[in-house]
Amino acid sequence: MSLHTDFVPFARPELGSDEEAAVLRVLRSGWLTTGREAQLFEQEFREYCGVAHSLAVSSATAGLHLALEALGVRPGDRVAVSPYTFAASAEVIRYLDADPVFVDIEPHSFNIDTQALERVLAGGAVRAVMPVHIGGYPCDTARIRRLAAEYGAVVVEDAAHTFPAREPEEGPVAGTGSDAGVFSFYATKTITTGEGGMLVCHDRRVAERAEIMRLHGIDRPVWDRYRARNRSHEYEVVAPGYKYNLPDLLAAIGRVQLRRAAEFQARREAIAARYLEALRDCEEIELPPDDRPQSWHLFLLRLRLERLTIGRDGFITQLSEAGVGSSVHYRPLHLMPYYRDRYGLSPSDFPVSLDTYERCLSLPIYPGLRDEELERVVAAVRSICRKHARG
Repeated sequence: MSLHTDFVPFARPELGSDEEAAVLRVLRSGWLTTGREAQLFEQEFREYCGVAHSLAVSSATAGLHLALEALGVRPGDRVAVSPYTFAASAEVIRYLDADPVFVDIEPHSFNIDTQALERVLAGGAVRAVMPVHIGGYPCDTARIRRLAAEYGAVVVEDAAHTFPAREPEEGPVAGTGSDAGVFSFYATKTITTGEGGMLVCHDRRVAERAEIMRLHGIDRPVWDRYRARNRSHEYEVVAPGYKYNLPDLLAAIGRVQLRRAAEFQARREAIAARYLEALRDCEEIELPPDDRPQSWHLFLLRLRLERLTIGRDGFITQLSEAGVGSSVHYRPLHLMPYYRDRYGLSPSDFPVSLDTYERCLSLPIYPGLRDEELERVVAAVRSICRKHARG
């Protein structure tokens, strides 16, 4: 089911008749909230990724919060994270009254700089590290895990962009090799349930704590108490939990999308390959790294502003005028008033993140992007570069 217009949108979910049938099946079942569909989605995702435990949640934000809480992050703890990320990565740290410790990104990618991370870890107690795989390009998680182990920190991977990419050298699915990992199924992600996410881990104790906290701190599954024969209505609240469960309506969509993950990935790779081929000779732009397998959730350009007569915002405006949607990922969190004021941060504190933000934009890349739309995007980018190249 695709909607075609004269404007090429930045993102568009790829949903079809199988997703529609899955939703209708749940609607007709008489059970809409968390139940059998969510359980099956967890099982199928667990098998796909080869992990011991998986919990379907209402969002990746919820999953990150649960993971940090289950791994023992407490008030006053410090959690290392890049400022070059969406608000959720740092806000969940504050949910626990812990403090984010920002670490700049690598010049060649959009991910946390492991050399800078090592300096932060060596400089003081850090309870957890949260690497964010920006755009679906996997972080150097092997090195991050080694550093975290050396300095006594746990690792929670923000893998919101990464599914179903693998770590380099045919490693595990990116996001599954650390103490916990969290995936997003938001409307723009590589597979979608509209809203939703999945927390994965290998430690039973972490999974059990997250499961209790996922639904009001109740000590046992209660989803079927309304319809199971002879099911006891009794339960115990053992912690002040949250409301982070994923309903069956969304889980049913996720099960179909999971079966299509390889198909979607192949199309994203084909689109990325075309962009790389068609734009490699444009001296006004810097292409994203393509030296390792990735999900291609985003196709991120850095503009070489010294070679252009317009800035990043002007470039985006001209793309829009040419009928092409785009976006910016991300305005660094150390520029946001909350973090800037609370922690006394300056724009220059994280120079690579700042420079990247000022030069960066994202092009459309999603399975439903038709070849003719792809060529329109390529033509628009090349035209703007030619028109505004410095002589």
